[in-house]
Amino acid sequence: MNTKATILLPTAAKILAQLGEDIRLARLRRKLSAEQVAERADISRTTLWLIEKGTPSVAMGAYVQVLFVLGLERNFLNLANDDTLGRKLQDADLLVKKRASRKPKEA
Repeated sequence: MNTKATILLPTAAKILAQLGEDIRLARLRRKLSAEQVAERADISRTTLWLIEKGTPSVAMGAYVQVLFVLGLERNFLNLANDDTLGRKLQDADLLVKKRASRKPKEA
């Protein structure tokens, strides 16, 4: 099977790395071992390690499973909850007035 490596922009890579770190810290605050979380999420310990590193090749479902085990699944709903830019673009489009059609020149 051919697999294509996921290449992220540096900013996106930093965000994913921060998410992984946040997941790791949440696990440690709950005093759960990596083995416990991996077993409860039905993933391998290696996959959990990759999630905690913020690896982009891990399936989104695995991230959600780990968040669920940690009781943070509701946080996942906030990812694109308030689309400020999209709303501004939509509102700008609504404010554009269309021009009246040109009347043909009469001779």
